[in-house]
Amino acid sequence: MKMLLKPVLLAGLSLAATAPILATPAVAQVNGIATSSPEAALVQASALQSGYQAINTANANQRQQINTLRTEINNLQLSLNTNGDREVDQAEWDANPGVTGQIEAKEQQLQTLLAPIAIAEYYVVEQLLMRYGEAQSQVITSNGIQIMVEPAALQYSVDGVDVTQKIVAALNTLVPTVSTTPPANWQPRRQTVETHQAIQQIIVGIAQRQAAQAAQQQTQQQPSGR
Repeated sequence: MKMLLKPVLLAGLSLAATAPILATPAVAQVNGIATSSPEAALVQASALQSGYQAINTANANQRQQINTLRTEINNLQLSLNTNGDREVDQAEWDANPGVTGQIEAKEQQLQTLLAPIAIAEYYVVEQLLMRYGEAQSQVITSNGIQIMVEPAALQYSVDGVDVTQKIVAALNTLVPTVSTTPPANWQPRRQTVETHQAIQQIIVGIAQRQAAQAAQQQTQQQPSGR
C-alpha cells in the first residue's frame, strides 16, 4: 500500500471563473473535422453551474465540516510520513494504529457528509447528460461536421476546430435549469458517476491553476529586497 499525501477531493467545489478559463474561439470547424470534450461542455453549462451553486448554498454548514475534516485527515497523514517522501507505505501505516484509526474514522465521517452533496450533483449531471447527445447533434448538423473527436486525440489543430462552446450554447437552450433534488431512492447511472468524477478533476485543475497564478502574481509584486 502506498498513499500519496494530497488533499481529499470532495463534491461541491467552486465553479467560479470556470467558463472564461475553458473558453475556446467560436469559429467554424476545419474541413468537417471538429473536437469537443463532453466534460468541458458540461462544466460550463449554465444549469450545472447554477445547480452546483444551489447545492453548495444549501449545504454550507456541511461544507465547513467537510473542510475541517479534510484538514485533520491531511495533517494525520503527514504525521505518518516519517521518511519525508510524501507517501505513506504499509510499514508507516501499520506503525501507528492509533493515528490510522483516527484517519479511518474521520474518512467515514467525511463520506457521510459528502453523500447527500454527491447525490445532488449526480442528479444535476445526469439531467444534462440526458440532453447532451441532442445538443451535440444540433452542432454537428448545423456545422456540417463529419468527424468529431476528443481534443486529446489530435497532436495539432488550428483555432476553431474545437466546437465545445457551440455545444455549451445548445445545451444552455435545451436545459436552462435543472433540479437539485433527486426523487426518493434515485440512483445515478454509471456514466453519470464517471462524468461527475471527470468534472471534479476539471474543477480541481482550474483551482490549482488559479492558485499557482495567484502565487506567481504575489511573488512578482513583492519588492526585490534591494
